Amino acid sequence: MSTARSFAAIAVATRYAAFAVLATVVNVATQLVAIALYEGGNELYVAMAGGTATGLVTKYLLDRRWIFGVRKEPLPGNAVRFAAYSTTGVLTTLLFWAVELGFAQLGDSVWLPITGACLGLSIGYTAKYHLDKRFVFARIRP
Repeated sequence: MSTARSFAAIAVATRYAAFAVLATVVNVATQLVAIALYEGGNELYVAMAGGTATGLVTKYLLDRRWIFGVRKEPLPGNAVRFAAYSTTGVLTTLLFWAVELGFAQLGDSVWLPITGACLGLSIGYTAKYHLDKRFVFARIRP
């Protein structure tokens, strides 16, 4: 691999990691707000759903433009790509939820599921990059 390609790969990996951290912060912040505001049953599940939605949209917009280089795309094509992006996220989301719920079982602290969410998201985003590169943005090379 040439030096220029190595630097380009490092730049993509660095951006991807930064965006994963940002989407994780958005997800966790949404969960904390939901837990603070929602007083019904199943608070954690409501928080997880809200966090997943905000994290998904944030990560899609960043990945689409800055990782896979899709600058402009007609609305129908963008909708199809978002649906494919969401589909690849199903398995990684289930993984992240399983880790978060597993940590929640360890005790009553609000920080246990948040710690699990951060760990699950980091594992999930690593897998998701490879899925998205192969199935969602296959014709576009970063």
